[in-house]
Amino acid sequence: MTVTISVAAGGDADDLRALRSWLAGEPELRGRVSARETATRPDTLGPVLETLLVALGPGGAAAALVTGLVSWLRQRNSDVTVRVERADGSSFEVSAQRVRGLDADALRAEVASLAAAVGSEGRAEVSRSAGDRQPDDPSEADGPTPEQAPSGPRPGS
Repeated sequence: MTVTISVAAGGDADDLRALRSWLAGEPELRGRVSARETATRPDTLGPVLETLLVALGPGGAAAALVTGLVSWLRQRNSDVTVRVERADGSSFEVSAQRVRGLDADALRAEVASLAAAVGSEGRAEVSRSAGDRQPDDPSEADGPTPEQAPSGPRPGS
């Protein structure tokens, strides 16, 4: 399955290039992230980066994608919103502003929820932005272990 990632608001092609570099640093995603550019138009100097394509497969690639995406968004200084769309048309948006303020439990729960939306076989529309869900009970916050949860900045970000 391939998912498409685009900047929904507050960002541009430079943000997509930065995200591509970030995701390429994830071992589970190496060689799975590619760029889709627009055709060169007369009013531009060359093609413009439009979206990223991420080929997902077995072995935790969906969780690695979501973890990398959330981690990248938490490092942004601006309020970038990224849209992730599955091949079946289902999609969700994740905002840097929303994920930046999540505590560890809420962050793990959000990563698990988004990974399930990306990796599920059925039509999994997530109509909220990341961060809207706060677990009522800490036991609901299953997901990646603290070692797998997004952490500090990466070199070159």
